[in-house]
Amino acid sequence: MIPVTKPFLPPEDVYKKYIESIWKRKWLTNMGPLASQLEMNLKSFLDINHLLYVTNGTIALQMAIKALELKGEIITTPFSFVATTSSIVWESCQPVFVDIDAKSLNIDANKIEAAITKNTTAILATHVYGNPCDVLSIEKIAEKHNLKVIYDAAHAFGVKIEDKSIFEYGDISTCSLHATKLYHSVEGGLLISKSPDLIRKLAHIRNFGISDFDSFSELGINGKNSEFHAAMGLANLDYVSEIIDKRKALSQRYDEMLLNVRGYFPEWHHKATKNFAYYPVIFDNEELLLKVKKELDKNQIFSRRYFYPSLASSLPYLQKVELAITEDIAKRVLCLPLYYDLTFEEIELITRIILRIQNNT
Repeated sequence: MIPVTKPFLPPEDVYKKYIESIWKRKWLTNMGPLASQLEMNLKSFLDINHLLYVTNGTIALQMAIKALELKGEIITTPFSFVATTSSIVWESCQPVFVDIDAKSLNIDANKIEAAITKNTTAILATHVYGNPCDVLSIEKIAEKHNLKVIYDAAHAFGVKIEDKSIFEYGDISTCSLHATKLYHSVEGGLLISKSPDLIRKLAHIRNFGISDFDSFSELGINGKNSEFHAAMGLANLDYVSEIIDKRKALSQRYDEMLLNVRGYFPEWHHKATKNFAYYPVIFDNEELLLKVKKELDKNQIFSRRYFYPSLASSLPYLQKVELAITEDIAKRVLCLPLYYDLTFEEIELITRIILRIQNNT
């Protein structure tokens, strides 16, 4: 069986050393020494000044909306994981969907201004598969219309644009450290902002709004993470470069094997590095995708229609909106297995099946 993803785990003895230190201290949560150390190590690794470690990527999005005190309409993408949209709704704001660019699969910056109204307060865009949005155009639009910008960078750990972390764009960036991500802490999330004041506010929000031992400054939530999760984050951080290198080699093997695939691949931001978080293929049509997926499933090879269906037309708590490019791409994109333990031989098996099916269709 070949899953679509498999979590990376560090050597067991490396993790055990951190766990033994937890046993000695008996400090299990509430931003203990390991969680604090992880924040410091991540700031150093990512070369950023301000970062918070939180429970998960969804809480990070909700906290970002709360910290920026957003109301009314938030322009967002329909091509993302459901948490991007549900966080907006959860915080009593109204998502306004803008169609995506067919090449990058990110929100089409050229269509954002047409969606702005007097009730618009922010843009929440996703760096899809870790591929950076058109951040400079979005920044200009936000400045022109006095809007806040949040980036859902759940997939974009380690990505840079011209030696600058992708996390440094926008008012706040969030990241997921879920077990399915290339770098994870089992469950976890990050909040990043260039603003020390925003980070201070978010730190209070993370801890129930407590600003001192007996006083409150914000409406808060329990957004803290445990020492056990931080231990996994610390243990895994030493292997991130190795993980990305391996995923790069695997992705290049896919590229070689799928030169003649009937489809195409997302166009990456021309000034950005790649972290090889996913391997998406956009097939020529949905019929071909379904035949390929069925044959892969039959061989116990599991792919994922990520993201399908479009959020704009599938959520029961929102009015349905048909966006032509998103609807089309969502029906044709398939993410193939990609993880550290995947082998070249397995990639050759996967791609042979894909090419056989397309040649017989």
